[in-house]
Amino acid sequence: MSANSFGSSDTLRVGDASYEIFRLDAVEGSERLPYSLKVLLENLLRTEDGQNVTAEHIRALGNWDPAAKPSQEIQFTPARVIMQDFTGVPCVVDLATMREAVNALGGDPDQINPLAPAELVIDHSVVVDLFGRPDAFERNVEIEYERNYERYKFLRWGQTAFDEFKVVPPGTGIVHQANIEHLARVTMNRNGQAYPDTCVGTDSHTTMQNGLGILGWGVGGIEAEAAMLGQPISMLIPRVLGFKLTGQLNPGTTATDLVLTITEMLRDHGVVGKFVEFYGDGVAQVPLANRATIGNMSPEFGSTAAIFPVDEETIRYMRLTGRGEAQTALVEAYAKEQGLWHDPAHEPVYSEYMELDLSEVVPSIAGPKRPQDRIALSRAKPTWRRNVAEYVHDEGIENGVDEASAESFPASDAPAIHANGDGEVARHTTDQEGRRPRKPVTVTMADGTQTEIDHGAVVIAAITSCTNTSNPSVMLGAALLAKNAVEKGLTRKPWVKTSLAPGSKVVTDYYERSGLTPYLDKLGFNLVGYGCTTCIGNSGPLPEEISKAVQENDLAVTSVLSGNRNFEGRINPDVKMNYLASPPLVVAYALAGSMDIDLTSEPLGTGADGEPVYLADIWPSPQEIEEVIDSAIASDMYQSAYSDVFAGDERWRSLPTPTGNMFEWDDSSTYVRKPPYFEGMTREPAPVEDIVSARALAKLGDSITTDHISPAGAIKPDSPAGRYLRDHGVERKDFNSYGSRRGNHEVMIRGTFANVRLRNQLAPGTEGGYTRDFTQGDGENAPVTFIYDAAQNYAAQQTPLIVIGGKEYGSGSSRDWAAKGTALLGVRAVIAESFERIHRSNLIGMGVLPLQFPEGESADSLGLTGEETFSIVGVTELNRGYVPDTVRVTTSTGVNFDADVRIDTPGEADYYRNGGILQYVLRQLLS
Repeated sequence: MSANSFGSSDTLRVGDASYEIFRLDAVEGSERLPYSLKVLLENLLRTEDGQNVTAEHIRALGNWDPAAKPSQEIQFTPARVIMQDFTGVPCVVDLATMREAVNALGGDPDQINPLAPAELVIDHSVVVDLFGRPDAFERNVEIEYERNYERYKFLRWGQTAFDEFKVVPPGTGIVHQANIEHLARVTMNRNGQAYPDTCVGTDSHTTMQNGLGILGWGVGGIEAEAAMLGQPISMLIPRVLGFKLTGQLNPGTTATDLVLTITEMLRDHGVVGKFVEFYGDGVAQVPLANRATIGNMSPEFGSTAAIFPVDEETIRYMRLTGRGEAQTALVEAYAKEQGLWHDPAHEPVYSEYMELDLSEVVPSIAGPKRPQDRIALSRAKPTWRRNVAEYVHDEGIENGVDEASAESFPASDAPAIHANGDGEVARHTTDQEGRRPRKPVTVTMADGTQTEIDHGAVVIAAITSCTNTSNPSVMLGAALLAKNAVEKGLTRKPWVKTSLAPGSKVVTDYYERSGLTPYLDKLGFNLVGYGCTTCIGNSGPLPEEISKAVQENDLAVTSVLSGNRNFEGRINPDVKMNYLASPPLVVAYALAGSMDIDLTSEPLGTGADGEPVYLADIWPSPQEIEEVIDSAIASDMYQSAYSDVFAGDERWRSLPTPTGNMFEWDDSSTYVRKPPYFEGMTREPAPVEDIVSARALAKLGDSITTDHISPAGAIKPDSPAGRYLRDHGVERKDFNSYGSRRGNHEVMIRGTFANVRLRNQLAPGTEGGYTRDFTQGDGENAPVTFIYDAAQNYAAQQTPLIVIGGKEYGSGSSRDWAAKGTALLGVRAVIAESFERIHRSNLIGMGVLPLQFPEGESADSLGLTGEETFSIVGVTELNRGYVPDTVRVTTSTGVNFDADVRIDTPGEADYYRNGGILQYVLRQLLS
């Protein structure tokens, strides 16, 4: 019950129904707030209890100063939690372990139970083992069940053991698309109250729901567990950037081009820790699917959320997706009553402002290793030739490009594909392009035919689920482009591994209804699964003959995918360069077979008539796409797809379901094991201690992602994790992936910092999870070994560890195992130039201290090599209930400095004092 200090409780009547609401206009200043802060204000009004949420907190939000640096802490209570299986399985493992810990400390195990709706979608486990054949989907799902039998049985137990916890079975779709198409409420109707739907999720791209006007973001699994148990999320009232949209997209440009442009703009501007809110006349020109695409990419530009207010387009989409008239009526009435309905004529007060004319967006891709590195399509070829120099080291072509010609590339981003007055697509030409690094290799394919691959060969072309497949315009654009290509007589190149992994069954339904499926199949884009495949690293192995040629000749081959993540080592261990593109461009690159092509001026291939075929010849017009959308997509498709979404198929229903409120662990399992987080835990936390005589486990550069720290993809046989699995009787073919093994801490500790592209400056000249072990020698005499093996030697000597990083440490996925693995290796602190939001909070949630170099300083500027011993003094101030601004870092070589303490809120300080967020929550429940 709310304390209702502001007298905001009121009744809203919608049709025959009545709901309690908490009126925003009861708080002075609320009318000028951005939409996103109004949602937070309602949250505080409804959860005001005089302790966690007070009247002072509510007034502080009403009096929000847009120009101020965030300093006011509030407690945000999300309405629900959503998970995918890679991060969700460890969540349920932790909850099961917490039940045992509560029981051991004399409490009631049933206290560990979700207090708000928690839904898990199994979408990250399907691997593209088979592709380009009619039975690819069925076989991939069969293999998925064989590999993940233990995990799925465990989740079946969770369904029965925990209230308010539901599981969407495999083969249904991706979590974010299921969320916006079905699970999202937009306005909650619960216990007689109506209030905004807010949701945190264990996947960075939970922000896809921002396109529906739902405030929420990705959190680590440990934060999600706390939220499920009713623990509010401690946060500072953020700065809000108002992003004004005007105009409309030109024909030939897609939502993907738009989102890559926004990603580049906002990453350059700097929005880490901020909300981004879209407003202006142009908002009405952005379909809901495009809004969702933009919201999805919020982690790529670094913001906490990227939200669109509720408007007529929201209501239209809800009706299309079969939400029902009662729910849509409630959403519209509530938003209008509370001043949450988007009014293009009203400009809220924002902290910062940016603007984009949609007509200025041009066809683009991004790569080769970061989503924010946008490349105009017209400059893709010369940019690839420049970038490949980082990956090609053969004598004579190490530069890979003629610098003189590189400087002559056109500076403008003129549209590469555009429609002329008749709706026809015209061609655009580029300037001279520099020299190509050449290393042609002849390959004999499995069917006996010979082909040739080279640097830049596109070996993976994947329409993968996360960012784009909720968007019918780009998905149907890809299918129509495939149809036009087939009719011209084009085929995909034989070395390209093609795949289609939609985000929901609705996509294949409208492909079937429009008659476009056969054309995609003809080009090898057969359905391989419904879920996150290539984007998460589940691309599966390349054909053996291609993989062998790449490895033996050290070829810099490429992937093109319609996802959101292209970080190093993520997509496939054989692929060095990865590019994000719209689904139609994915198909185009599969036809071209190489990044060393200008799609805007060079032919994709030769047609059946012997004439060259250009991209402009097969690019579908906006009118074609709209006609198919109108004829092939209807509300009944969504109603059918989600009519019994939690039931699953026969495979799911036939799985055994363990019972009981405590899980019976299987000591022989290599998938699900009881983690050690609560071993030796007492009812009262031990005092915080300074860190003395620590060693550096790794010294890393800028843009170290959570993929670098805790990879999700393939497990190398000769790695510590591979050795562990072999020692436990697991054959190489059954290794599965790091992501699927996240319920087993033994695998995950061994996989921490094991990314094949990680470059640890303590072990120069190496790539992968290597370091120098200073327990075995000093300086250059210290041997190079696996990071895991070195950590075990440090643990045996009771030597604490630190990690040194650069800018944007921990960017990328909301991967709690990046923090869990770091903590379990014995790392007590991470010192970096800057942190991404989620990973910083995850480190605190695991009892690891995040520290920041002084402004303008770095490890290199201070002369740190990583070979020193480190002491960190002043941490004990936390025992007095005080968070110091800085702590003193001293080293054995005399380099001393004050590091900023990145414990940003009192709530985070409580987590750190308790050794982590789960320990804090457990002690709170016991008290």
